[in-house]
Amino acid sequence: MTSISDPDGRGHGFPTAPTILSEEEQQAVWFLGALVRVRVHGSSTAGTLAVKEHNGERGYSSPLHRHRNDDETFLVLDGELRVEVDGVTKSAGPGASAMLPRRLPHSFVVTSPQARFLTIHTPAGFEEFTIEAGEPAVSFDAPPKVPPPDPAALAAMAADYGVEIL
Repeated sequence: MTSISDPDGRGHGFPTAPTILSEEEQQAVWFLGALVRVRVHGSSTAGTLAVKEHNGERGYSSPLHRHRNDDETFLVLDGELRVEVDGVTKSAGPGASAMLPRRLPHSFVVTSPQARFLTIHTPAGFEEFTIEAGEPAVSFDAPPKVPPPDPAALAAMAADYGVEIL
């Protein structure tokens, strides 16, 4: 992919070539027990954004954390989440959106039997953490039988991507 170097002074170029990927060409991993598909990778957007689709069952959640480098926006497609940001907790059902500015502590948990939602990261980069910390999805039916990640190792890996687990 070709990009123009930093035309707006914000540290990112902008894409100059389209990227059209079939579902089979997109990366998918099992991350913290849920299937996460990287629908739009930062390499396709000159680092300006990434889009991930999450499919998780009740209890799929993130630890309380904050992003130093990117804003995160949730778009709930199916099911319901409970989203906490900066000490405020709200339910988010189908059609709901939640914009979580960088540096604010936040977390989520799936409260319905299942949920499907998108997260949009601006700028991109967080998708790389998901890929590195996850297990490649060989099957989309059930997560692989692997032990949960060690919390200290996960926190250290997250820090490499500008994320502080609180």
